[in-house]
Amino acid sequence: MQLGLVGLGRMGFNMRERLRKGGHEVVGYDRNPDVSDAESLADLVGKLDAPRAVWVMVPAGDPTRQTVEELGSLLSEGDLVIDGGNSKFTEDQRNAAKLAERGIHYLDVGVSGGVWGLENGYGLMVGGAEEDVERMLPIFDTLRPEGPREEGFAHAGPIGAGHYAKMVHNGIEYGLMQAYAEGFELLDTAKIVENVPAVIKAWQRGTVVRSWLLDLLVRALDSDPELDDLRGYVEDSGEGRWTVAEAIDKAVPAPVISAALFARFASRQTDSPAMRAVASLRAQFGGHAVQKAGPSSGSGSTQA
Repeated sequence: MQLGLVGLGRMGFNMRERLRKGGHEVVGYDRNPDVSDAESLADLVGKLDAPRAVWVMVPAGDPTRQTVEELGSLLSEGDLVIDGGNSKFTEDQRNAAKLAERGIHYLDVGVSGGVWGLENGYGLMVGGAEEDVERMLPIFDTLRPEGPREEGFAHAGPIGAGHYAKMVHNGIEYGLMQAYAEGFELLDTAKIVENVPAVIKAWQRGTVVRSWLLDLLVRALDSDPELDDLRGYVEDSGEGRWTVAEAIDKAVPAPVISAALFARFASRQTDSPAMRAVASLRAQFGGHAVQKAGPSSGSGSTQA
């Protein structure tokens, strides 16, 4: 298939490469001319054959809204826009309604896989009409991990369902990372345990807590056994807050996810081994910005 891809950052760049390796023609646009295939959004649209499909991978909020609005003025009836960023699900209905006025279709896709997606594939959660999902299946099948489609891809429901599913996914991720981090801190504090990295590495096989996140924690400990090269300062990107807000709105108990979110807030006030572990995990799976330990460390942050 042919696809336009807007945003060639940490994930978008690797998605373009994976799609090209899968035999698709991808025209990418980014404000960085060193990686862009087009000079502008208008140029990107002009390089695509109708009916066009354009996948947007830019930061959530105003950047996504502005990009979708500009695409709406450039695309034609029958074209399709896909928002693959971490937009809030409530934004999808707004974007889809504006595009529908011009006969332009819309899908929202929650994408998981971080900087490892090029090699391992991306977990995909899609919201939108069945016919639009079917149209894009060749792209989805190339992006998702190898194996049965249902183990790496889901048509979650109508518009907004994909980003809602990704929001909950990220809320769960908060809780999992916090549990590993607290276990690390307890082991690190206990004098009886003399080799904390060895213990955590031993959990990788045969135990009920083994996971990809655990593998990434082991990877971080291999390079920094005490995790003291980083400050325990951890940002949140919005999905955790939205998940907790939805849990409150729906009266669904979510104490683990809520506590993990609040722990991130606490990390910005005091340093701790647990939050250094969370910072290390985010750097490992997503290439997210971290703050190095030391007297000159500032309080700036990068959301991801």
